[in-house]
Amino acid sequence: AYEIGSGLVGAEMCIRDRYESKQEQLDEQKKIIADQEKMLDEQQKELDRIAGIRSDLVKALRDEFSGSSLNVKIDEKTGAITFDAGVLFDVSDSELKEDGKKFINQFLPKYCSVLLSDDYRDYVSEIIIEGHTDTNGSYIYNLELSQQRAFSVARYCLTESNGIISSGQEEQLRTVLTANGKSYSNPIYGDDGEVDMDASRRVEIKFRLQDEEMIDEMMDILKDK
Repeated sequence: AYEIGSGLVGAEMCIRDRYESKQEQLDEQKKIIADQEKMLDEQQKELDRIAGIRSDLVKALRDEFSGSSLNVKIDEKTGAITFDAGVLFDVSDSELKEDGKKFINQFLPKYCSVLLSDDYRDYVSEIIIEGHTDTNGSYIYNLELSQQRAFSVARYCLTESNGIISSGQEEQLRTVLTANGKSYSNPIYGDDGEVDMDASRRVEIKFRLQDEEMIDEMMDILKDK
C-alpha cells in the first residue's frame, strides 16, 4: 500500500510540475502578445501622428497655391507637386528657359514659406526634385536628361545671387534638397491606356518627413497583422 501511495503521490507531483510548466509557458506567451500589442498600438499612434502632419502640410500647400496663376498639381495624399517640364525646358534640353526661371521665382518662395516654416521645418527630412521624361529614346539617354533637368532646377533654387528666397531659407534648403533623375521609369498614361507623352515630361517636387522610412516599415508590418 505504501508503494502504491508513493506512486500516486509521485504521479500527482509529475502532473503538477507539467501543469505549472505549461502555465509558465502560457503566461510567457501572454506577456509576449501583450508586449506586441503595446508595440503595435504605439506604432499606430506614430503612424497617425505622421499622417496628421502630412495632411496638415498638404492643406497648407493647397491654401498657399490656391488662387495662384502657377499651373501646379498637388497630390492630395502625398503633397507632391507636379509641373509640366515644357514650362521649364525646351524639348531635349536641360537648360532652364527664361520662362522657367520666372516660374521658379514665383514658385519657390511660396513652397518654402510652407515647408520651411516654423510649423513644419523640423518635421521635413528631405525635399526632392525629380525629373521625368517621355518614353522616346533610350532609358540611359532619358536618365541623363532627367537628372540634368532636376539638377538645373536645384542649382537655380540654390544660387544665392538669384535672391529668390531669404538667406536663412536658402541655408535651410541646402540641408534637405536633393535632385534625382527618373528617366521614363514612371510614365503617365492616358484614358486610352497609352503613354501620355506631354504629361510624362514633367518635374516633380516632393518631401519626406522625419523617420518616414521607419514609418514605411511599420506600415508593412501592420498590413500583415
